[in-house]
Parts: sequence; C-alpha cells; structure tokens
Amino acid sequence: MKSFINVEDLGPLDKALAEALEIKQDRYKYQHLGRNKTLLMIFFNNSLRTRLSTQKAAMNLGMNVIVLDVNAGAWKLETERGVIMNSDKSEHLLEAIPVMGCYCDIIGVRSFAGLKDREYDYAETVLQQFIRYSGKPVFAMETATVHPLQAFADLITVKEYCPTKKAKVVLTWAPHCRALPQAVPNSFAQWMQAAPDVDLVVTHPRGYELDPQFVGDARVEYDQLKALEGADFVYAKNWSNPGVTNPADYGKITCEDMSWTIDAAHMARTNNGKFMHCLPVRRGLIVTDDVIEGPNSIVIPEAANREISCSVVLKRMLSCL
Repeated sequence: MKSFINVEDLGPLDKALAEALEIKQDRYKYQHLGRNKTLLMIFFNNSLRTRLSTQKAAMNLGMNVIVLDVNAGAWKLETERGVIMNSDKSEHLLEAIPVMGCYCDIIGVRSFAGLKDREYDYAETVLQQFIRYSGKPVFAMETATVHPLQAFADLITVKEYCPTKKAKVVLTWAPHCRALPQAVPNSFAQWMQAAPDVDLVVTHPRGYELDPQFVGDARVEYDQLKALEGADFVYAKNWSNPGVTNPADYGKITCEDMSWTIDAAHMARTNNGKFMHCLPVRRGLIVTDDVIEGPNSIVIPEAANREISCSVVLKRMLSCL
C-alpha cells in the first residue's frame, strides 16, 4: 500500500477488520516490520488523538518517529505555485517535501481545508504534492476532505458493539460556533457505505448536502427525529456548508438551529443507540452532558481504536517497503 486516503485503498473491509481485531489482541506482534524504519508525521494543524494514536501505533510496530509541527519551529511554507515569495513564507513546499522524504520511510500528513476555495480544497492540493514529490508512502492524518484513520476506527467500533446484525447508523449534523471542514463526515459516510451490514442514514438541514463522491447512495433524511428512529448508533458531527447545492455558500455557517443538538430526547428515538463522536466535542452545541457522559456514550473506546486503525495501515505500508 503506497498511499492511504480513501476506503478503497485498504482493500476488502472484512479482512481489514479481522486484522484490526488481531492487532488489538497483540499490539506488538509485528514489531519486526518497523525495526530501523522511520515515520515522519507532519502537522499543518492542531491534533491530540491523531498525534498520540499515530505515534503509539508506530512505536508498537517498532518504528522511530519524527514529529514536525509546521506552525511551531519550522520555516513557514508556501504551498502555491507561481508566486513571488516576498511574504513571511521562507520555503516552498516543493523543496521541503523531497527533503523531508530523505529522512524517513513513511510520511503522515495532516492539513485541513481552508474553506475559502472549494476547488483547491477538494483537489487535495497539499496532500497530493506529498504523494507526488516525497518519493515515500503517504497516508492521510486528516486532510481537506477526508479523515480515513478516524473512519476506520469508527467502523471497528461499530463492529465491536454490533457484531452479529445489520446496524442502523445515523450520521447527524449538529450546530457549532465555528465553520468546520467536511473531512470527518465525508469519510464516515464513505466508509459506512462500503461496510458490510451497515444501513447508513444521513440527516442534516437542507443545503448541507455532502459531496456525492462520499455520501454515495446513502439515504438522506432532512427530518432529524425521523432519521433517528430505531438507530443503533448516532454519530453527531458538525460540518460547514459543503457548497454542493450553492457553491457560494462553501465553508460558511448557513444554519444555527439548536434543535439539532443531540440530547436525551433525541436518543430516546433510537434503539437504545450508542452515541459516537470523533472528538473534540463542543458540549451544549453538538451534544448535551447527560448524553456524552451517559452509559451509551462510546466516544472513549472509539478514540482508543484510533491506535488500532493506524496500526493496520502502518503494518500494511511497512510490509510493502
């Protein structure tokens, strides 16, 4: 596996899930694969779970790890072509990338959407430059449009809590005070669509339709309460306007309806459903305290599975070196 961005990069999901459960039983079984190999983690944006879980997964596999926070302690990087570099950006990404590749065997990249230019974001301009110019295998640690390590961990969690029957999984928009990217809901929709034995329903206000390349033919229900009926899992997540129906709205907050916040009344509509969120979560906006602290909240086991999802990805990349 030379790159990991979308669900199809992982191959058959039943095999990947079996591999994840195997690794969870013995996290150090494949340490020999990473011996004398180096992972470079590059962060253009802040991180907690991704940074910790990815580093832990790499260490479990015997790898050396280098972490570069581009915004703290590195030269400011220019990412655009054809510019006159007379601002505060001292180095171009096109020189920095091959230099980074000299010092490692695998590269993980975290670079969020700017939410200003939909075409630029959805082209994955930064990530694609790493894939093209680093000369090394590259995986996404959340990009402008996707967060596959999170979605894989989400799928592992769903299968652990509902192993024997087809699960109804509801991805619901919830309000937020800031404009957020669509990466997490994009990947969640994509992975749940590809997963065996998952019935995905996506619910959001009108105008917040996700890009069809990710949501596929999943059922979209604009009535949130109707969507939640009988749900086994409720995945709450805010995203800013994707600009699918109106490109001028891309990256904007065009709905602030607090009735979409997940509370006990919402969860009462479900089939004793489990509450999920990628974290960090804004309490009182996305979800109420009683729900996220309640017995059906599985946000912590979900976060713990980030180590497992990344372990599978790194193991497969190491096996190809």
